[in-house]
Amino acid sequence: MTDLTVRKLLIDLNAPFAQRWNGGDAFRTAFFNALSMSFPQGEQYFMDSVRAGFKTLSPAEQARLGNEVQGFIGQEATHRRIHALFNGHLQTMGFSNRIEPRAARRTEKNAHREVRVHVGATAATEHLTALFAEWMLQHPEALEGTEDRIKTLWLWHSAEESEHRSTAFDIYLATGGNYVWRVKIFKYVSTVFLYELTRQTVLNLWHDGSLFKWSSWTSGARLLLSKDGLFRGNYGAWKGYMRKDFHPRQQDDRLSREWLTNNSDRFVPVGAQA
Repeated sequence: MTDLTVRKLLIDLNAPFAQRWNGGDAFRTAFFNALSMSFPQGEQYFMDSVRAGFKTLSPAEQARLGNEVQGFIGQEATHRRIHALFNGHLQTMGFSNRIEPRAARRTEKNAHREVRVHVGATAATEHLTALFAEWMLQHPEALEGTEDRIKTLWLWHSAEESEHRSTAFDIYLATGGNYVWRVKIFKYVSTVFLYELTRQTVLNLWHDGSLFKWSSWTSGARLLLSKDGLFRGNYGAWKGYMRKDFHPRQQDDRLSREWLTNNSDRFVPVGAQA
């Protein structure tokens, strides 16, 4: 169990930003845009799943996990709102968000499944986002040349994803979720997420006019597939989820804690005075 603080981010997202906002790099911008496009629908699903799973727990388990679940839902609701604002700017630039309606249809199609399956899918996705978050905090060059308010948005989101990485996993265990289904769900989620993220990134590059430029794909290879890239560099940690003794708290969150401490002037806890 951990205490989770809901924070109000002190940045102005009303002002527009450049189309290639990530340092003028077409691939990095397209990839991060695809991630942002997935967040509002995904985070609503995470909140709904964890809330539903929590309601099935015994009074003792609810007492043990109640504050953490409340913090998790508060953080995810804030992420959902901020990225909806971010995505609104992308829409005005003509980008088409195809990942969100596809995710909504998939959620509706699987709505009949038992609660622990949805909590398991949330735990699996939270592992992927936690890996991404820690990688981001280790590799600030992935946002090189980005204006400060947008850089703050991504690093704040990363820090909080790392901070609440174990909440859904603990709810999954508390609902009686087992190892076999944890691994099955994780493999499915990983496959779907990678496919949808790739598809949306390609669509973003097409709209930007940079899909067939060599520079786009050399940037993509460097970001994702270099020795310490986001995908290749995280393979071992991704695979770690399939160990029987795995728990998200085994992951190092030092950089997340350091960022939140060192950048406390960029947010205020909800309920505090800005």
